[in-house]
Amino acid sequence: MPNPTPAKGTKEKFDDSKEVEMVSAAVSGQVHTPLVPVKREPYKGSDMCKDPLSTVDPEAFEIMKKEKAQQRHGLELIAYENFTSKAVMDALGSAMCNKYSEGYPGARYYGGNEFIDQMELLCHKRALEVFGLDPELWGVNVQPHSGSPANFAVYTALVEPNGRIMGLDLPDGGHLSHGFFTPTRKVSATSIFFQSMPYKVDAKTGLIDYDRMEENAMLFRPKVLIAVSCYAHHLDYARFRSIANKCGAYLMADMAHISGLVAAGLIPSPFEYSDIVTTTTHKSLRGPRGALIFFRKGVRSTNAKGEKIMYDFEEKIAAAVFPGLQGGPHNHTITVKPSKRYVTHSFRVKVLLAVALKQCLTEEFVQYAKQILLNAHALSTKLIELGYTITTGGTENHLCLVDLRPKRIEGAKAEHVLDLVHITCNKNTCPGDVSALRPGGIRLGTPALTSRGFTEKDFEQVAIFIDEGLQILLKYKGQFDKTMKDFKTFTETNEDFLKDVKDLADKVEVFSNKFDIPGNDLF
Repeated sequence: MPNPTPAKGTKEKFDDSKEVEMVSAAVSGQVHTPLVPVKREPYKGSDMCKDPLSTVDPEAFEIMKKEKAQQRHGLELIAYENFTSKAVMDALGSAMCNKYSEGYPGARYYGGNEFIDQMELLCHKRALEVFGLDPELWGVNVQPHSGSPANFAVYTALVEPNGRIMGLDLPDGGHLSHGFFTPTRKVSATSIFFQSMPYKVDAKTGLIDYDRMEENAMLFRPKVLIAVSCYAHHLDYARFRSIANKCGAYLMADMAHISGLVAAGLIPSPFEYSDIVTTTTHKSLRGPRGALIFFRKGVRSTNAKGEKIMYDFEEKIAAAVFPGLQGGPHNHTITVKPSKRYVTHSFRVKVLLAVALKQCLTEEFVQYAKQILLNAHALSTKLIELGYTITTGGTENHLCLVDLRPKRIEGAKAEHVLDLVHITCNKNTCPGDVSALRPGGIRLGTPALTSRGFTEKDFEQVAIFIDEGLQILLKYKGQFDKTMKDFKTFTETNEDFLKDVKDLADKVEVFSNKFDIPGNDLF
């Protein structure tokens, strides 16, 4: 029976018998019976909180060793991947990952965040310094977990629900987070909560059609116009600004792919013309997986009465990131190495990001970024020499898009065969492709191998390996059906094909093993 309600004015006597009973049950493991029996074994090491990974979890350790071996033995050409430094990896495993810090510096919801605040403010300072920004005119939010949430936070802050945004179409080099949808499905959450209309590249030249973009923007009237970075040529930011002004939109530049090259001062910067700039931090910046949102501050304009109209981005974006879309930031990612001699205890995301930004402020990073450009030019030039078509005729940054349609090769099959010979790239649509499910090309990028020390001559050899891999595909083209399922079955069972693949894979591995990969020595 339930306890009777105590008389008014009297205190209810605390009966701790039930609490004792529940604690006893928990200690004895009798609180509930799992639907599926849980197999538990005694720990065989000495101290689970102090033993190394290889002792605590040999199975996971072996998988990580295999991944590192694969990265060492192969050629990584995915444009948005890179090898981060040993210092960044050291920071990733620091004490910063132990802290939880909802809120912003000086306004946290939990105590004990003195050094978390210091690290986040240091990260702010370095992010602005790296891109040469005046802290009186620009601010930055370093808390987004990755690029897509950063972009979504901007829309949440500046565009009302069901409001309008406009970005480059996904098949032409845009991103899911710019509002991609199909005739039958809203693929991205961005397209669910906001209306989006894409702009396109010219089907023949592969270049952005600015005139058509302006026409559509004037009809659609987006609240945010997005200038993207997954594009092999320099963007005309002045034209973007002009179009944004005409249609009454904010101009947001997503420089995720090219931010390292912008930081090095080697390609045009979006900051002169943009209201908002977002970027991931793991691509050409060579940092941890995180994101940054830069926003204008100060006076936006002066009205007819001579009154100053101020930018109001800072509070809106801060509220959109937290508490709007995230809880506590990844402090270890934000943390950084404050000097070249030691790494402090730091907050997860903040720690790594700050370290990476410190490295961006060195002459060595500028030389690295220059080599990215030289290598991309060497790669595309050699592929053209070998008879391949490069969309837009070449590249002005870190990536090139190889149009395989003249060779009658599908991008997905090319990706698969190259993967078998230890060359990692991604299938990609080309201008004029009818279906994104059957893309006509592959996309290649140079940041990762440049981090391993590759130079122009090395990338010429990489191009030769790519050609040899695709020649294997052409050699056996008539022996399998068009479906990917049949093709993969063929690549797993045909002995002659497997021999050719192994011979080339061995050559690639010998070549790749001459170059070390950055990182720590755990494996």
